[in-house]
Amino acid sequence: MRSLPAVKSRLQDESRNRGAAADQSAKPSAGESTQVISSRERERMLGGLLVRRYRWGLSLKAKLSVLAVLLVLSLIVVRGVYPFLAMTNRVSADVLVVEGWVHLYAIEASAAEFRDHHYRQIFTTGGPVVGKGGYVNDYQTSASVGADLLKNVGVPGVQMVPSRVSGRDRTYSSAIALRVWFHDHDIQVRSLNIVTEGAHARRTQLLFARALGPDTKVGIISIPNPDYDSRRWWYYSEGVEEVIQESIGYIYAKVVPIHEAAGDDGGKSGDYRN
Repeated sequence: MRSLPAVKSRLQDESRNRGAAADQSAKPSAGESTQVISSRERERMLGGLLVRRYRWGLSLKAKLSVLAVLLVLSLIVVRGVYPFLAMTNRVSADVLVVEGWVHLYAIEASAAEFRDHHYRQIFTTGGPVVGKGGYVNDYQTSASVGADLLKNVGVPGVQMVPSRVSGRDRTYSSAIALRVWFHDHDIQVRSLNIVTEGAHARRTQLLFARALGPDTKVGIISIPNPDYDSRRWWYYSEGVEEVIQESIGYIYAKVVPIHEAAGDDGGKSGDYRN
């Protein structure tokens, strides 16, 4: 029979062995420790300045769908931008205004418009002729040039209303000059139609309506350029240039406020008729 001290000593040894085994199983292995550290390093780097996060992304199918939608929208914009800019919207009026800088084909169309719709009076507007270095006199303005061209194609009694402003905001300055002329001659105009070229139409109507005020209805007549097919303007350099330029001009006129000081010098000419 074993002695009591021997049995007690053996039980203590077994207890110590079991505790050591439990401690060993609780400690991570070298590989596990490295994995935990490396995972933390991937979550945060550079002292926590960079943090990795999981996110959702578009699949290939979704990317192709988005691309298809963008292509369709682009086609709609390309086909719709010219009709939007080159609008024709007549109002009931007996006064016709022609922007004097327009080409001969628009002058001829203006003469036909004047005869066919029985207008009572016709005006031309515009500032200094390009290349003169600014205002010289009323007869060297596009208003005067346009009036002479209308006279040559048989339109009588054309009233030119020149603007003396060159440079930026020329269309608005011409509109202000016309408003000043109406005021100086005590003429109340409740509605009028304006003839211009191509994609310039919407900007012209916007600026004339802004200058003449809410009491005057402003109609617009756009004469297309015969040198290219406006339905396929993107095939022609002239069409691309016109649409881009007028789109930027319209956005500028719509967003950026224009000060009336741009037209203060306009409309002070005498009663010159051609």
